[in-house]
Amino acid sequence: MKQLNLPEYSFRIIRKGETEMILDPLRKKYVKLTPEEWVRQNFVQYLIHEGKYPAGLIGIEVVFKYNKLKKRVDILVHNRKGEPVMIVECKSDEVKLNDKVSDQIVEYNMKFRIPYLVITNGMQHYAVKITDYEEHKFDYLLVIPLYEDLLT
Repeated sequence: MKQLNLPEYSFRIIRKGETEMILDPLRKKYVKLTPEEWVRQNFVQYLIHEGKYPAGLIGIEVVFKYNKLKKRVDILVHNRKGEPVMIVECKSDEVKLNDKVSDQIVEYNMKFRIPYLVITNGMQHYAVKITDYEEHKFDYLLVIPLYEDLLT
């Protein structure tokens, strides 16, 4: 897999027939190693190691219902009370981070209404903090916040 714009981490990768599988330590199982999964696994490690996010408070591919449709959040971070505080949408490194990607995470947040949103393709990472839902106000963040910064 391609080197991303993230620190290098080690992963357990195996082959099942023709399919490469990567161990997802949070879900405690091997999953198909797609370009998007590569970004997701690297970004989770980034959050844990660099951002000091507690692994037990990170959900992967969390399913929820929105307008009677099943949707799936790539990464959902919770505070210590179990409340969601950040959504991360991961895309393959080949996918451009554009309005379509932004619209997807904003739609997901209609359900959760949480303050921090991040989109990444492993090469570029964008984070925003919602400051006012009613007025649709938000601030672009220069860096991905540390876990402790989410709680203040």
